[in-house]
Amino acid sequence: MTNLEDALDEIDVLAAEATDGAPAKSALDDKINEHFAGAVVRKDLVKAVRGNAVVPSYVLEYLLGQYAASDDEATIQAGIDSVRQILATHYVNRNEHMLVKSEIRRKGRHRVIDKVTVTLNEKNDVHEAEFENLQIKGVIIDDVTVKQNPKLLVGGVWCICDIEYFHSDDQRVVPWILDKLKPIQVAGVDIDHYYEARKAFTTEEWIDLLMQSIGLNPEQYNERGKLIALTRLIPFVERNYNVVELGPKGTGKSHTFSEFSPNGILISGGEVTVAKLFVNNASGRIGLVGYWDCVAFDEFAANRRTDQNLVNVMKNYLANKSFSRGTSIYGAEASMAFIGNTTHTVPYMLKNSDLFDELPDAYRDPAWLDRIHHYIPGWEVAPIRSEMFSAGYGFVVDYLAEILRAKRSEDFSDKYKDYFTLDNSISTRDQDGIRKTFSGLMKLVHPTGEATEDEARALLEFAIEGRKRVKDSILRIDATMRDTPVQFRYADKAGVWHDVATLEESQYPQLYRRAWDATHDGDGGSGEATPTATEPAPAAVASTASSAAAPNVAAEPAASVLAEGHLDFTAGQRGVSYETLLLPHLRGASKITITDPYIRMPHQGRNLADLLSLLAAAKDDADEIDVVLVTTEEPKAEFKQRQLLMLKDIKDASDAAGARLAVRLDDTIHDRRIETNHGWRIDLGKGLDIWQRSSDNPFDFGRNRQEFRLIGSAFTVHYVKIPVVGPGEAE
Repeated sequence: MTNLEDALDEIDVLAAEATDGAPAKSALDDKINEHFAGAVVRKDLVKAVRGNAVVPSYVLEYLLGQYAASDDEATIQAGIDSVRQILATHYVNRNEHMLVKSEIRRKGRHRVIDKVTVTLNEKNDVHEAEFENLQIKGVIIDDVTVKQNPKLLVGGVWCICDIEYFHSDDQRVVPWILDKLKPIQVAGVDIDHYYEARKAFTTEEWIDLLMQSIGLNPEQYNERGKLIALTRLIPFVERNYNVVELGPKGTGKSHTFSEFSPNGILISGGEVTVAKLFVNNASGRIGLVGYWDCVAFDEFAANRRTDQNLVNVMKNYLANKSFSRGTSIYGAEASMAFIGNTTHTVPYMLKNSDLFDELPDAYRDPAWLDRIHHYIPGWEVAPIRSEMFSAGYGFVVDYLAEILRAKRSEDFSDKYKDYFTLDNSISTRDQDGIRKTFSGLMKLVHPTGEATEDEARALLEFAIEGRKRVKDSILRIDATMRDTPVQFRYADKAGVWHDVATLEESQYPQLYRRAWDATHDGDGGSGEATPTATEPAPAAVASTASSAAAPNVAAEPAASVLAEGHLDFTAGQRGVSYETLLLPHLRGASKITITDPYIRMPHQGRNLADLLSLLAAAKDDADEIDVVLVTTEEPKAEFKQRQLLMLKDIKDASDAAGARLAVRLDDTIHDRRIETNHGWRIDLGKGLDIWQRSSDNPFDFGRNRQEFRLIGSAFTVHYVKIPVVGPGEAE
């Protein structure tokens, strides 16, 4: 049996690479080109030129900005050809490094595009460059170049370099000579023109321009989804801004931090050390926070190896913008973003823990969490699909990155005070988080600092909600902090107060407030938290008998114990649904294994999705069930991608609803059955595919209700009692 997870991960790449040719320009695209000519590029061109070049998007867009920053199709095509030729000639593929080195030796000089990192050789008192893909190191680089580009010393920079080759009989001499190095970044931007051009756009148009600039199709997002996407940019425009985003895999959480800006760096959460992040005591060299505008930690939730000293130093930095090492105190302006995946649904976390449930224990310290300014609800972001990528015009990301960097020195945190007042019960730290988020969004959406009351209200409420999400989770973790009531609300100029609630608080009120409704025993000690609403009782067991039941199974009264037996069905029969055929025996199971070799075609995928949706609807919102699908892989290559994409979409939808789907491929299976961990096996004669093809009538009731579909051919379903899997899991 083969695990499908790796194959599903590849589908993101396949979907992202799907293209439909040159898109038609919109009215917004025309306006963008009119006011920002030369500073924008068509976003789908990145995929067109990337090929097998493993480089960030901003590197490709830098090149496209030089050759294809136009709305003229002929110029664009010529620019694409030029960029492709440049990449083919100068980009160094890691597996072709020896070929490139031989070319440099043959020609004596060659230009390369590579990531360059510089270290100080204390023994020889020189700076030495290392080329990541070319795999050469020890190349002497002059001190002036290093001083002009300090990021070379920390994390490395993508550059265009001229390399020469000169062999020496002295084995200690490196034959590679760096003649010229040019970092891939724009030389400068006219921010006054940026401000002036902004006036030509409505707020909605400007937000859509920003969405297209980060590669997302604004038509696929609602207003809230756009704000969530733009919040990921705040660390680039706001100094010392701390944000957390936890959510399902495949929602593009890390894309902004890895591809968007040369001023940010994305590192694995497990690779962080005090020396790398802050300062190396041995050398005295400052770490990443001293050189980058934003340091993002990928897979942060998965990092279980935690250095407590790192947590303590980070805690001080997040609060005070400074850190001490040895006898020295250092200051820095880098913002921090913590990105991680969630494995549970929101109601599950609210019922059993808190929204920081996935973080390593050392980081679930209330004092550390209280330094977070905003919590982005990653579970609200849909998994990335091909149609969610933008094909319209947006800023060359390097241009926008420099604009955002220029605005880091400005402060818009009090702009809301022209219209609103925060409640006095909101603590200083809570207000700081709200104001910094509001300031960042203002710089992005209203860069001149001017906004109407309604525009400011939308940003303020979103900022309050993100900080409230942090604070409410802290209150779940540390009950002692509940003694001081906080009202996350604001008043308008008329003196009317407006309460702000998180979306999950509105969706699951009985689960959200349960941590605040603790009972107390007679001695004054606090007892266990209890829900505010009565927990739902276990669902009554339904009867297997239906209008289609065969006489082999005796009809049972409602709520009776389910019996073993079988049901026969004939071709052309109506009135059969998974709800009556399968759900009664599946209800209450926490793990279900579905074995069906034929989940390949769209209608078969629809059948599977129908069953999973029934399981998700039948369980309590705060519970989760594990579902394993064992199926076979489509043997025909031309249909394999369609099958895997379909399974990925079904998995994304099912996981989001709390029915966590795992897919396994096994080409040896023939039987069709469903097994539960609470004692049932259902042998399916024809598997899940039991109905005839739906009619072409778009209003055919059978499209939405299984009871109206016709059975395709005769089959039998057997219900068999089996040993319960796992102690204590059965009723």
